[in-house]
Amino acid sequence: MSFSSREWHLVARPVGEPTVSDVALVTTTLADPGPGQVVVRNDFLSVDPYMRGRMDDRESYLPPFGLNEPMTGTAVGTVVASQTADVPVGATVTHFLGWREYALLSADQVQVVDTHLAPAQAYLGVLGTTGLTAWASLKEVAPVEEGDVVFISGAAGAVGSVAGQLARKLGASQVIGSAGGPDKVKRLTEEYGFDTGLDYRAGDIAGQLAAAAPNGVDVYLDNVGGDHLDAALQVMNLRGRVAMVGAISMYNATELPAGPPHLPLAIGKRVNLRGMNVSDHFHLMPEFARQAGGWLADGSLVADETVVDGIDHAFEAFGAMMRGANTGKMLVRLPKD
Repeated sequence: MSFSSREWHLVARPVGEPTVSDVALVTTTLADPGPGQVVVRNDFLSVDPYMRGRMDDRESYLPPFGLNEPMTGTAVGTVVASQTADVPVGATVTHFLGWREYALLSADQVQVVDTHLAPAQAYLGVLGTTGLTAWASLKEVAPVEEGDVVFISGAAGAVGSVAGQLARKLGASQVIGSAGGPDKVKRLTEEYGFDTGLDYRAGDIAGQLAAAAPNGVDVYLDNVGGDHLDAALQVMNLRGRVAMVGAISMYNATELPAGPPHLPLAIGKRVNLRGMNVSDHFHLMPEFARQAGGWLADGSLVADETVVDGIDHAFEAFGAMMRGANTGKMLVRLPKD
């Protein structure tokens, strides 16, 4: 049995915001699975901010995408052919060969997931590295202590929307989030349990944050960088903690931006600014999955998704996510044959 599969290739390194001329949708035919291998029909693909960095030819924590080669990323799908008893046909698995319709993998490249605990796509979001990023950031990187004031940027996104809810579960007394536009800001307080939502598109994020946090901020989870990080530095309390998760405001910059003007404040305030990479925290996944699965079941944890249909719209979904068009996790859904 052979499988025809469409897959996205990077064909040129983007300059600034990626465009359709930087990628191509290519049709290929997969080889039959050999001993110990499976073929997975991808049902959902994840598109994430870190993928923008992989489009550049520079050193990072993940290697850059190769030119004229299929791009990769997390996906969840159904095993449709198998040459291993460990992963039978019909199993639902996660893996890292996204950006395509079908994937040929060895059994050790896939992880079988429990769809009775949560829908399959949850393992790309709240029960995957997205949720773990939020949890580990607030448990280990910038630990939330009872009574803390917590600020989260990108608060309506995949990590931020979960992080705000987890901060409350960890004992935060006040949770403040920033998002783009009044609709997203409304969701922060009405659906995700934030005390205050700030609309960065209204301008003066530093002034908005200072007004919302008159007693300062103890923990900041930074998904944005730039003016948000600078605003947080101005109101951080003594020995505040910053988890530097992402800097999406700068990913398409063609020149290195100037550093935060108020960075020297971190010295006197003894602020701990710590970079966060989820791969350092996989030891927390079993504990987090058990707890988060229970919270999803009892409704005390809300995990939103923005779903775009079709492999042909995957690059479009990626661009929309980079521009902040999503609420919660951005996913690409592929039709089942």
